[in-house]
Amino acid sequence: MVEPESTDHVESLPDFPEPYTPRRWPPGASRRWPHRWWLNALLFLLTLLTTTIFGSAAVRCFQARQPLDLNVVWEGYLRFAHGDPTIWSGLRFSVPLLLILLTHELGHYVECRLLGVDASLPYFLPSPSLFGTMGAFIRIRSPIYTRKELFDIGAGGPIAGFLMLLPCLAAGVFLSRPMPPGTAESQFVLGAPLLLRLFEWLFLGITDPAKILLHPMALAAWVGLLATAMNLLPIGQLDGGHIVYALVGERWHRIITSSFVGVLALLGFLYWPWWLWAVVAFFVFRRHPLVYDRAPLSRGRIVLAVAALVIFVLSLSVVPVRT
Repeated sequence: MVEPESTDHVESLPDFPEPYTPRRWPPGASRRWPHRWWLNALLFLLTLLTTTIFGSAAVRCFQARQPLDLNVVWEGYLRFAHGDPTIWSGLRFSVPLLLILLTHELGHYVECRLLGVDASLPYFLPSPSLFGTMGAFIRIRSPIYTRKELFDIGAGGPIAGFLMLLPCLAAGVFLSRPMPPGTAESQFVLGAPLLLRLFEWLFLGITDPAKILLHPMALAAWVGLLATAMNLLPIGQLDGGHIVYALVGERWHRIITSSFVGVLALLGFLYWPWWLWAVVAFFVFRRHPLVYDRAPLSRGRIVLAVAALVIFVLSLSVVPVRT
């Protein structure tokens, strides 16, 4: 995910004639914003810990051939406090998950570096619940001048993360198992995006996702699919919003964003957390910094935009969790 760009540098820019080549940061130039690599490293290590503790619960439940139990997750923190070494079995979940998230953010970061846009290293967000993390983001600290650059930065993350996700999902589903007969019902059932259903059909041939015990690696890939779909929502300053803005410009971006906020409100009748997303999108994500460029995107970038749309459809689960 790309954090909202700073707008104080953008709104004062004139309407540049086309073509326009913006001035960039020269190599070795001083930055207005100091590097705080220690904070990036600390947040990454904390996220590695929380996702590993969650992953250890997923491993224990998988080995016991029972659905994921949230009580086992909370017990994981007690086991960690008592120095239980079995906690580190959760690396089977945390390592693929953090690789997927890191690849996504590095997709944004590398594009920024190639284009001369000043951006931070990824910030990871640890969480005691929610699979051990609330995701990651980079912060863009200089304006983006052209629609081409906006598209490359916005699309680079989800496409890179998706390519990392594919082998993790395939291997994880291959290692998954059918639910044993007579197993007690799970506290919650994870939604099955189209791509997950495809792999389940190929490797397991089971039609009901509630009857599948996902391997921890497959569970990590599921979280990656959820993060990819959320970032590709065509709203405001999310990755999908950047792609839409680069494709159709400011006016249609505003129309599409407002329309999709309404779609989220309607989806809330099926899954109430969509209402929270609709509220956040309405008050936080709707606005997009202006990009003073009217040049159309190349055919290759339009193809990549279609690929991003396909990734969004394959990754989206209308009801991510059923209780």
